Amino acid sequence: MEAQLNSTLRKILLVVSCFMLAIGNCGGPIIMRLYFVKGGKRIWLSSWLETGGWPITFIPLTISYFHRRKTEGPNTKLIQMKCPVFIATAVIGLLTGLDDYLYAYGFARLPVSTATIIVATHLGFTAFFAFLLVKQKFTAYSVNAIVLLSVGSGVLALHTSSDRPKGESTKLYVLGFIMTLAAAALYGLVLPMVELMYIKAKQAITYTLLLEINLVMCFFATVFCTVGMLVNRDFQAMPREAKAYELGEAKYYVVITWDAIIWQFFFLGVIGVIFCASSLLSAIIIASLLPVTGAIAVVAFDEKFPPEKGVALFLSLWGFVSYFYGAIKHRRPKEEIEDHKINQSQATEMSPIVAP
Repeated sequence: MEAQLNSTLRKILLVVSCFMLAIGNCGGPIIMRLYFVKGGKRIWLSSWLETGGWPITFIPLTISYFHRRKTEGPNTKLIQMKCPVFIATAVIGLLTGLDDYLYAYGFARLPVSTATIIVATHLGFTAFFAFLLVKQKFTAYSVNAIVLLSVGSGVLALHTSSDRPKGESTKLYVLGFIMTLAAAALYGLVLPMVELMYIKAKQAITYTLLLEINLVMCFFATVFCTVGMLVNRDFQAMPREAKAYELGEAKYYVVITWDAIIWQFFFLGVIGVIFCASSLLSAIIIASLLPVTGAIAVVAFDEKFPPEKGVALFLSLWGFVSYFYGAIKHRRPKEEIEDHKINQSQATEMSPIVAP
């Protein structure tokens, strides 16, 4: 009965995490691009906002603590994270801070519908690094997906002038393309690193611990970006930028506040999905929302959608379907074997003992 309850709670957590991931994955890039389109120019500030909402995590952490205190009593530990997990999380957080900057730079230079297609290549990078770090095996489906995603990005790279924003040089556009691809590669490394940390952690992985991991990871990513903001004098430039913002000074602060909040949905969603399933599923969900984000951007910002972008989108979706189908097909035999073992164990326990 307890096992069934835990399984049910895990499924509920997975659904909630997927929902949060969808909100963050679609809303984050749109609001980030809105900041740049309407006059924002501070890339370090934009990267800071991706993890700057980390104090929001204190809300579910506080709720979790009082819930545990009811069941465990006054001796309930306030902090569950141990030193090795803290160190690993801090390192991942610094890498995430670097990834935030690369990502923000790309979205400052590229249309959202283009950048999201490039970001989808992280699925291939995730497969490669998952193979190296957590021994995730390559299959014909995953290889096919990697090839399709690579070809899709290649199609975009060969037609860089077709959707370049007005007033932007080819050099900056290409640099934005490279930075976005680098962000996809780095995030493809971060996801398996998080999964590896779960596997190697010498303590039970609970959802409370996950929230602590997200808090520490986002804190160190924010520290990394704060240093960049201080060097670039972004804090001093914010009041001037707010006064010149096309939507008005008040809406400037509304945009950057919601930017920070929605990105926290993304990170909490990713952490929850990896905990309940795997880094592979989180990568698949992010890739599956690619057309949704692109469609919103085309409507909201009146972005161009030339034929080559449509071809790249089709190839990316084809790669996603191939990856997803292969993951399901590979996982099903494992589940059948586990179910068979459980049934055998139950049958053994229920069988009568016969005296010799």
